[in-house]
Amino acid sequence: MLYDVIVVGGGAGGFFTAINLAEKNPKLKICILEKSSQVLAKVKISGGGRCNFTHACYIPQELVNFYPRGKKELLGPFNVFACGDTLQWFEDNNIEFYNTDDGSFFPKSDDSQTIIDLFTQKAKTYGIDILNNFDVLKIEPNENTWSVSNENKKISTKKLVITTGSNKKVWDLLNNIGHTIVEPVPSLFTFKISDERINGLMGLVVENATVNMVGSKIDEQNGPLLITHWGMSGPSVLKLSAFGAREMYNKSYQFKVEVNYVPEYDYETMLDKLKELRDVSPKKTVFKNNPFEIPNRLWVKLVEIAEIENSKNWADVTKKQFNKLATELCKGVYNVNGRYKHKEEFVTAGGVALKEINFKRFESKVHDNLFLAGEVLDIDAVTGGFNFQNAWTGAWIISNSITEDFSKN
Repeated sequence: MLYDVIVVGGGAGGFFTAINLAEKNPKLKICILEKSSQVLAKVKISGGGRCNFTHACYIPQELVNFYPRGKKELLGPFNVFACGDTLQWFEDNNIEFYNTDDGSFFPKSDDSQTIIDLFTQKAKTYGIDILNNFDVLKIEPNENTWSVSNENKKISTKKLVITTGSNKKVWDLLNNIGHTIVEPVPSLFTFKISDERINGLMGLVVENATVNMVGSKIDEQNGPLLITHWGMSGPSVLKLSAFGAREMYNKSYQFKVEVNYVPEYDYETMLDKLKELRDVSPKKTVFKNNPFEIPNRLWVKLVEIAEIENSKNWADVTKKQFNKLATELCKGVYNVNGRYKHKEEFVTAGGVALKEINFKRFESKVHDNLFLAGEVLDIDAVTGGFNFQNAWTGAWIISNSITEDFSKN
């Protein structure tokens, strides 16, 4: 059978491509190939099973800053289809949603199955063929068509779309037909740290902290920081891991991070603040007088590290103790000795080299009629719905490009 379009990958990007293609040209014969027995598996578990499907960032120039890889390439596409367009699309399809304090959008049902049901129902309505358990073993460009094969079946198509995410087997197939693959490395992971300053503080959250990689040009990242039994986690750490993914990999996850638990201060202004506390409250006990918006357990630990006795008043703190406390609050350095896999980690840095893609169409520059979207490309994002947005944007533009191509014939 010859299809008009075959989409390899039954995930978010694959379904969004196929559905929008079918809506724009219902006459197209479209097929989705999925290697497993279950489509949309990552959608199912995303956002803790709630599916954080996009983010409240509506300006393309700001949106691209959430992508450690792909920032430059996505600016144009985001001017075509971005977060606001995604919300409009779901609203037009009767999905109610809400956003959280961090800007993530979820379906009002708080159940990713809402999104899955919408996609599968629309695929059924448009007569899109879905072949499960189709593990693609070969991709062949022919003169005017593409062939896709598994163990016992070969099917052909005029247009081929790849939306398989981080899939080494598919990357190898694309490499075999001439595409360059940037070596994939993990992204979005937490840090293994064994340090007396955080021992015994597992479960503690600092609502706003700043972390940076010592000796690196990677921008510092801020946000909530979670202390765990294995080290440090939370949005600030995950963001830093995303932007530093390749550099941290090259260092075998052995490096130093500097943490500012009170980012409204730096070391010098913190010293001024501590001296002000000494002048204003000289008789108050340091141990019991936490003046900052950090958890008391952390304050007590850092006071102990600064060698300030439990009974000591502000007036009796020495210059050396002030300096040590200011250091621990604003520029404490911690040794990272490995990464800990985040419970939802399925994001990698790496994939098809971006220079080989025409981002006006999300089409390969190596082969005509081959389109790629999502994390099969060397594009990834921090948490908060941004990886989904990359998939929606690429899928939308591919659906436009293929629709235009068929309209010319």
